[in-house]
Amino acid sequence: MGTPLPHPAASDIRLDQVLSALSDPVRREVLARIASEGPKFCGDLDFHVSKSTMSYHFRVLRESGLMHTEVVGNHRRITRRDDLIETTFPGLLTAVDLPSNLGCWSEESET
Repeated sequence: MGTPLPHPAASDIRLDQVLSALSDPVRREVLARIASEGPKFCGDLDFHVSKSTMSYHFRVLRESGLMHTEVVGNHRRITRRDDLIETTFPGLLTAVDLPSNLGCWSEESET
């Protein structure tokens, strides 16, 4: 297992950052694919943009609190943090057509 990446605590998640992250169609599609197909590795997602652009999208999603990134060897496994977002902003994910399904990170795994 590699060095863990920083993720915001529940108290540090801000609505403006979450909404900003959700404003981009590529980032919304990343979250939708994780919900419908389950956890993904970053390299599993091809949106016909450069690797650096995808890395930027993944970082925005992680830093906003919407996504959890786990380093597994040379790969990064991504999941959604739906429980945390739903607790902090009830109904937000459903309102933007990103209801919870597969691919959710368990906050208990962090402890």
